[in-house]
Amino acid sequence: MLNYTSDTIDLNLISKIAKALGHPKRLAILDMLMQGVQCNCDIAAQLGLADNLISHHMRILEESGLVQSERDPQDRRWIYYSIDPETLAQVQETLIAFFDNARIQDRQSVCGPGGTCSTPR
Repeated sequence: MLNYTSDTIDLNLISKIAKALGHPKRLAILDMLMQGVQCNCDIAAQLGLADNLISHHMRILEESGLVQSERDPQDRRWIYYSIDPETLAQVQETLIAFFDNARIQDRQSVCGPGGTCSTPR
């Protein structure tokens, strides 16, 4: 079993992923992409999103690194989206490490009456 500490967990990655996953439509898009490559029309048809909203959500997902896009070589208007498997693996590993029950430590607060904190907050 790997021993993770808060120093070895990429909190910036978790924050970026949390932002990307923080909208139900983006979660639905990722769910679709787990089934394979999708184009704008696939996403629009299944989720009932306008093109500008699809672009907005896809930009956030691409910035997170979870999603990659490729334009059709013959007609550049068509964009195909897919999950980036390397980023997905990194995210899985990072989230598993962050939420590992073994990281929970028994600690008592030193604040409160009789504690070492001098000012209540």
